[in-house]
Amino acid sequence: MKKKLISVVVPIFNEEMGIKKFLDKELFPVLERLPYQTEIVLVDDGSWDGTLEKIRAMNTKIPMRIVVFSKNFGKEIALTAGIFYAKGDAIVMIDADGQHPAEAIPRLVEKWENGAEVVTALRGQNTTRHRLGSRIYYRLLRMMGMRNFVPGELDFRLIDRAVADEFNKFTEHNRLTRGLINWLGFKQEYIKVETKGRIGGRPTYGFKKLMALAGDSMVSMSRTPLIIFGYIGIFITVVSVIFGLFILIQQYILGDPLGLDWSGAVAMSVFVSFLVGLVLISQAITALYIAQIHIETKNRPLFVVDKKRSVGVDGDER
Repeated sequence: MKKKLISVVVPIFNEEMGIKKFLDKELFPVLERLPYQTEIVLVDDGSWDGTLEKIRAMNTKIPMRIVVFSKNFGKEIALTAGIFYAKGDAIVMIDADGQHPAEAIPRLVEKWENGAEVVTALRGQNTTRHRLGSRIYYRLLRMMGMRNFVPGELDFRLIDRAVADEFNKFTEHNRLTRGLINWLGFKQEYIKVETKGRIGGRPTYGFKKLMALAGDSMVSMSRTPLIIFGYIGIFITVVSVIFGLFILIQQYILGDPLGLDWSGAVAMSVFVSFLVGLVLISQAITALYIAQIHIETKNRPLFVVDKKRSVGVDGDER
């Protein structure tokens, strides 16, 4: 009986300092012990350092497919490309910086063999910064109506071939991979893992990129921001009418029995300033949605592969 194939997708971007150690010391030993056929799909997201040269100089019994982008398209697109080119019966996604523990891959596979179609790693004990940032992020997502996110979930996960085939049908450009996988449904299981420090180099996914990802995920996965500001607009309109009637009756009809001595110009200027601020905020939210529509209607390819520098992608019908 033919052994099942496990594909491991690894997005990489300027990982020259740590990629050799990650593959040699972390990933290869784990995959060599698995009782399955295995392959590694490395997706180079436009690295400009010596990452590719380090990979090409390595020797391994495990087949490696190298997908090289023509430029930097971002981690989410790199994961998308990896899933697209992976041929496995199950596909594992793991970061190349060593923070995701490769030794937990057998646990992901075990859950899959027991019937799970999506197995997601959840962050265990971490620093206060990670806990606080994660808590804020997932609370915001839940406030936006995205209930299918589990606090602490990582991109380190396994998906079944059936899930991958459905995932490959998505066409949106601004995407959050974990959000799209969660949206698909299927039978999901979770494991807890302890993340580690980077093997080498500096983080390439900084605060600015994280904030951009949070914004994209909220806008692309939910209509709640628009709905919220619609309700706020209704609330402000009702309150302003009541407040206006109160001023009119108290000041001008009853002759100011409370002695408030409202200044019409001051009250109006404060009120108008508040409404202008509200309008500007709601317009910004609306603009994000319009920007999403603009990007999608361009219908550009999700990524461009430099096939001259890639390995194992020529003639691929997937």
